[in-house]
Amino acid sequence: MSLSVGRRRAYRAAAGILWCVGCGAAAAQTRPSASPIASPADPGPQTPLPLDPQSPMAPLPGLGVDWPDLSKAPQEPVVADTPTAMTGETRYSYRIDGIDSVASTLLRDRFAQLSTLKSNDGQPANAAQLDRRAREDATLLTTLLRGEGYYDARVGTRVEPAARPLVVLDADPGTLYTFGGVTVAGVDAAGEKAPALRKAFGLDPGDAVNVDAVLAAETSLRTTIGDRGFPFAIVGDPQIVVDRAAHTATLDLTVVPGGARRFGAITMTSGSAIFDADHVQDIARFVPGQPFDASALADLRRALVQTSLVSSVKITPVEGKEPGTVDIAVGLEPAPKHTIAGELGYGTGEGARAALSWTNRNLLPPEGALTLAGVLGTQEQSASATFRRNNFNGRDRILTFQTVASNVKRNAYQARTVSLSGSLERQTNIFFQKKWTWSLGAELVASDERDVILDTGAPRRRTYFIGALPSVLSYDGSNDLLDPTRGFRLSGRLSPEISLEGKAFGYARMQVDASAYKSVAKGTVLAARIRLGTIAGAPRDAIAPSRRFYAGGGASVRGYGYQDIGPRDPNNDPVGGRSLAEFSVEARVKTFGNFGVVPFFDGGNISTGLLPSFGALRYGAGLGVRYYSNFGPIRIDVGTPVNPAPGDPRVAVYVSLGQAF
Repeated sequence: MSLSVGRRRAYRAAAGILWCVGCGAAAAQTRPSASPIASPADPGPQTPLPLDPQSPMAPLPGLGVDWPDLSKAPQEPVVADTPTAMTGETRYSYRIDGIDSVASTLLRDRFAQLSTLKSNDGQPANAAQLDRRAREDATLLTTLLRGEGYYDARVGTRVEPAARPLVVLDADPGTLYTFGGVTVAGVDAAGEKAPALRKAFGLDPGDAVNVDAVLAAETSLRTTIGDRGFPFAIVGDPQIVVDRAAHTATLDLTVVPGGARRFGAITMTSGSAIFDADHVQDIARFVPGQPFDASALADLRRALVQTSLVSSVKITPVEGKEPGTVDIAVGLEPAPKHTIAGELGYGTGEGARAALSWTNRNLLPPEGALTLAGVLGTQEQSASATFRRNNFNGRDRILTFQTVASNVKRNAYQARTVSLSGSLERQTNIFFQKKWTWSLGAELVASDERDVILDTGAPRRRTYFIGALPSVLSYDGSNDLLDPTRGFRLSGRLSPEISLEGKAFGYARMQVDASAYKSVAKGTVLAARIRLGTIAGAPRDAIAPSRRFYAGGGASVRGYGYQDIGPRDPNNDPVGGRSLAEFSVEARVKTFGNFGVVPFFDGGNISTGLLPSFGALRYGAGLGVRYYSNFGPIRIDVGTPVNPAPGDPRVAVYVSLGQAF
């Protein structure tokens, strides 16, 4: 109830902008009084009535029993004729009459949110409670109608007696008031931008005197005048005078543009230990000399908070040192810069996995983060150190250096690897999802790997030294980073590599991924993807097992073990290949609340040749469950092979954050 009362009061305060102006003209207009339950809810001034303690009570039709006349004899007990009279608590229903032709959807929604009758619907009520609720809702409906321009609106109440009493709000909206004149004084001082400002205000003579329209027009003008280069503009409050005789109103608004400006320098008022002014300028989407745009400041505020190093931001335009400019004073309050994170996971074929990491997000300002991480799993152990500088000489540009020591055991191979890598990339994120992203990198790898000789199945061990230049270019035309419902994505990967194992040779790894999403019904999305890959320049057996293509698993062909699809050695273990072909189709159906189900069908194959082969595909099918949390969907997929090879599992389970693709 406290929330509803607060919202009701907030709306009445807004509606009062229109109601109170011109009340003096209405003060002389009085209305006849009626019985308490039949009178209109009218907060306007009325002529007070004399109070006579001896006067009889006003009738309350349908809400009680007849008052007994003690002068009559013999005295008989008064019996309520139920359901004509209410002698105790009973459930009720309600109805609104008279607004079908005038009420907007917004008015109906607001009444439903704030109505006392509705909030207590289904609860028993006695006559006094029903009377009070009806009066409150009559006042509410009157306020809402006046807010939409029906200044003469009157709402009465009555109860139609029945087995379940029906409360009726009888509304008489009256005449819709319209603006007879709209004046925005001072806007001509904006020069050539004055027409755009008038258009942004949007109210014209003949429009309804609607409180929402007035507030929206004022907000639009305030926003537009800032976006058009006037940082110090003053927009006054709208002054409205109502003419009740003519059913019209006039609106006057005063604007002082204050002169157009161009962006000057960014200055720091506090928080320079987090970022200096130069780094804030790297993050900003404006540069000195550009016309001032208030929306650019809102964008900068969001970007600074998104760094996770700032708890609060204060951005203030101030007069610039150069004539005709506006400097931007930025104040920052620091947020905790240390993070400890943990992760637990399990996948069929990948085994159990636990990860722990510690991060100092601003070890080397600005935004120079160091992360130390370790992984302990049944098939993987690793330790890594990563230095990452966000917003490196530009917005959302990431510079990364990483060193990793790992021991990875797969069905296809075991690799003990030490690597050193670096990359420069343009990233996307859930706050600023981008169409185009890219990555350029370099990698040095020393890897001791064990697999088997294909002809005999005998184990062997080889050491590889690899240098690579991986790069990625991606386009994201979807509408959501973690849970897309429409659009498509396309990405290409290219990694020229040099390998030294006995002798040096070169090859290139290439991969293309595409996915598409389409909403086909309410709560139902069809999603599909395809992946093609090839390795050109070297035979499969010369390429390190850890650099070959594999298929199978939660992000590949579900129903199969991790990397288990493709050619196998004499021990029935996968050996990988030079080319890859995969596809997936699934229907994402939201069922109830935050839960959904996802039937899926996947297929894929690994080939030894240069070109991907669509023959002898392995298929998997299954059903997934999704829980749609605030930070993205959590998925559990259970799949089974449709045409398994010997040794494939009957059922595979996958748990992760985010959709499969």
